[in-house]
Amino acid sequence: MGRWEPNAQSRLRQAAMELYAERGFDRTTVAEIAERAGLTERTFFRHFTDKREVLFAGSERLHEMLVASVASSSEPPGVASVAAAFDRAAAEYFPPVAYSRQRQRVIDANPALQERELAKLDRVAAALASALRERGLGDPAAALAAEAGVAAFKVAFARWMTDPADGPLVDHMRECFTGLRSLAAPAPAGS
Repeated sequence: MGRWEPNAQSRLRQAAMELYAERGFDRTTVAEIAERAGLTERTFFRHFTDKREVLFAGSERLHEMLVASVASSSEPPGVASVAAAFDRAAAEYFPPVAYSRQRQRVIDANPALQERELAKLDRVAAALASALRERGLGDPAAALAAEAGVAAFKVAFARWMTDPADGPLVDHMRECFTGLRSLAAPAPAGS
């Protein structure tokens, strides 16, 4: 094999996803992923730290995008700026629904991967709360807005995964944040 392999990362990701679907995550090795991609294990480790990272690579970019969006938002600090950040991420970050569904099936089948996914979302919520505090929102409002935003994202993402019409994630995101805002709105008199 040559020293430079075009599209190595995407080839490795595709090979891994195929093998995870065929054999399961736990029964797939890095050597098998590299072989399926026509690459070496060394090349695999130049792109991913381990086979879990195939599923989570890029999550730091999402984290940074969300925090930067909240920090620079023209929306007031709170749920509105968190909603705007997730709206941007839904439009610019996430891969097509077919890949996302395949990835989610692998995660759903493995408790350790589910735990990792939840830990990453917990770190996102903490970072968003920090960005809101830096914009002047006090606690507990900053923590509540960040946690509520992550909860709305999780519901929107789950709805996107099961949408038979394959509607865009951004539509599900907007629907969930609208629902969140309506829950937080004062109840009409006489309710």
